[in-house]
Amino acid sequence: MAISQRNKISVNFSSVGMTDVVFNLLIFFMLTSTLVHPYALKLLLPSGGTQTSAKPQTTVSISADQKYYIEQQPVTLAELEAALKQKLGSAPDTYIALHADKSVPFETVVSVLNIAQKNNYKLIIATSPK
Repeated sequence: MAISQRNKISVNFSSVGMTDVVFNLLIFFMLTSTLVHPYALKLLLPSGGTQTSAKPQTTVSISADQKYYIEQQPVTLAELEAALKQKLGSAPDTYIALHADKSVPFETVVSVLNIAQKNNYKLIIATSPK
């Protein structure tokens, strides 16, 4: 009496599932890489050890030659407050990231701090990791 085996083991390998996973990962990384906002301004930020978890709605940058930028658009100090009001409005808990070059005088940074305080914006000072 011969015993026959009902389930035969297949020796074929199907890579269809693996290619689907690879393509989904590729699409995911392509989409998320376009959402990252690279900073076009080359600034030497001061070093800092702490980080915040708040997500800023916009960025204000001060370059080494004391020029002001909202994201990548140049503005003067006189136009800065009006441009921020136009961009952000008066929503509560509005966060602004301040990117100031380490060679910028402190009084220049304080002028932006005063504008933020006057309009009830919360300011996050950007630093480079230690």
